[in-house]
Amino acid sequence: MTERNPYVISFGKMPKQYIDRTILLDELTETLNADPIENSAFILTGIRGSGKTVTLTDLEKRMRAEDDWIIIGLKSNGEIVNDLLAELYSCAPFLTEFIDAELNLSGFGIGIKASGKPSIASADHALRVILKHLQKKKKRVLITIDEARKTEQMLTFIQSLQILIREDLPIFLVAAGLYEDIESLEDSEGLTFLTRAEKYEMKPLNLTLISKNYQNVLGVSRETAEAMAALTKGYAFAYQALGKYMWEKKEKEITEEVLALFDEVLADKVYDKIWEELTPKDRWYLGYIATKETISAAELLELTKTKHNEWSVPRKRLKEKGIINTEIKGKVSLKLPRFEHYVLTRAEEER
Repeated sequence: MTERNPYVISFGKMPKQYIDRTILLDELTETLNADPIENSAFILTGIRGSGKTVTLTDLEKRMRAEDDWIIIGLKSNGEIVNDLLAELYSCAPFLTEFIDAELNLSGFGIGIKASGKPSIASADHALRVILKHLQKKKKRVLITIDEARKTEQMLTFIQSLQILIREDLPIFLVAAGLYEDIESLEDSEGLTFLTRAEKYEMKPLNLTLISKNYQNVLGVSRETAEAMAALTKGYAFAYQALGKYMWEKKEKEITEEVLALFDEVLADKVYDKIWEELTPKDRWYLGYIATKETISAAELLELTKTKHNEWSVPRKRLKEKGIINTEIKGKVSLKLPRFEHYVLTRAEEER
């Protein structure tokens, strides 16, 4: 039987080979297990393919190993509070028994009709009663939401969550989303709660760990593994994609065929979507930035015949989207692997 490719490029699927973010996960789990917990909401942000889903899945696994935690994964476009009630009902026998005995949630299609108990009309009230019971049992609820974005259901849920947290009930949130989706949520009226949430950016993976992984799994030389790691720029999706095609082609060196497949999947799965969401002005500036490995702000302004105040807004957008690196003062470079090739091709097509 052919051995299965250990690298995966399907978003949301847990790959066999992956590099976890130990420091970030340690920090999150330590914070959540503190007594008292100083924050109630945490946000993982990053560009597409930066590893948010894998990190969230890792966190769920860690927290499920803790006896005093109940972990519930929900969707941002579902009936979040109702879905949460249904999950709580089925997640632990002691909660099922409590709800059946004390709450009539038949109006939500949950449980059995508690004898002599009027049907509860408010999902928020039912949730509050359940959380108070969990508090007495010294249990905490961690809600995880992947691909968090602005939906009516999400806005309603966050407003309810704010009230529950103000009442010091044991409910906590870890949401993962794209920069722009999280920003859109934060900018919503009445959701200042989210602006105070602790944020974790999905930074590039460690290149040394990527290199060692390629050596061990693919059997390539140290020099080839280091070249491959550098090619990915630590971008989680690129690490999976390059490993996948080297494995499939059974190559021990980076070939033109592997590079072509690598470029194609980056464009198809990630870069086309990023490009579509950019403004014409953002694309225009990127066309100049992509001509050099690193370009100074002064040179960029000279090439584009623009002023600093004209560049400042596109710069902020591109930085917040995780597309450009501005860590070195006065310098700009692209953060994504081989994105310069993609940008130059698209810019030429659109001229």
